[in-house]
Amino acid sequence: MPSRVTTRRRQLGVMMRKFRAQSGMTLEEAGRLVGVSKATVSRYETQEGPVRWLVVDALCRHYGVTDAEREAAVRLAKDAKRQGWWDPIADKLPETMNLLLTLEDEAVREDHFACLYVPGLLQTRRYTEAVQHASEMRLTEEEIERLVDLRMRRQEILTRDRPPHLWAVLDESVVRRVVGSPEVMREQLGHLLEVGKSPNITLQVLPFAKGAHSAALGSFVIIGGAEPSLDVVYVDIHVGSIFLEKEEELDRYRLAFDYLRAQALDMAASADLIERVREEM
Repeated sequence: MPSRVTTRRRQLGVMMRKFRAQSGMTLEEAGRLVGVSKATVSRYETQEGPVRWLVVDALCRHYGVTDAEREAAVRLAKDAKRQGWWDPIADKLPETMNLLLTLEDEAVREDHFACLYVPGLLQTRRYTEAVQHASEMRLTEEEIERLVDLRMRRQEILTRDRPPHLWAVLDESVVRRVVGSPEVMREQLGHLLEVGKSPNITLQVLPFAKGAHSAALGSFVIIGGAEPSLDVVYVDIHVGSIFLEKEEELDRYRLAFDYLRAQALDMAASADLIERVREEM
């Protein structure tokens, strides 16, 4: 039985197709430059098939991408067969979740705007359990426990040797909405105050007093790579999750996030607001 295609291999295909398109080269032209067939270049841009990192490196050099973009592609090529820590349960996860975990594993930063719940990477276990129990999807206790375990494991990227920088802007409704119970919420708010002290986490609250703001479209995450061109926007919508990577889409969400963090309270004032809400519960 053939091995399951890894999400790293899928992401490499998307990246190589994007780089060639930006260069304006045809498949045949790219192949001729590096001494491979048109079919081989095409295969490198699909989700399946083995790849050689030396060919990826050569293609990237001819495409004129930056060193950071080339190194990111080569790293994916070298790790194309490597499964992530989530591989044992990958077949039980939606493909969008597999891709999200792969992107997070490679991310150097994550910019979150949350208007409903605390971002998953900052949730306590009991808060996560309450969110899952509140879902309209009826899940068994075993299924809920598996999802909660997955979210807790995801949070380990924040404590690895070189963690991504997480910048979270929370709408005030997020810190005031009682999820689970007042006790669960007090614990969650205390956790936010604690993680907000970390050098790789920036936490702001967007107060109600600011009125309408630039993210009426809802919660989103900008998952950042080594270069801006490697960024991907993740949007979790009611009917599923989508990933956006066109430049015009990225620019729209980057601008929205810039406005949001400019409108939000600074870190100290945000912590004071969280503490006040916690004391009120």
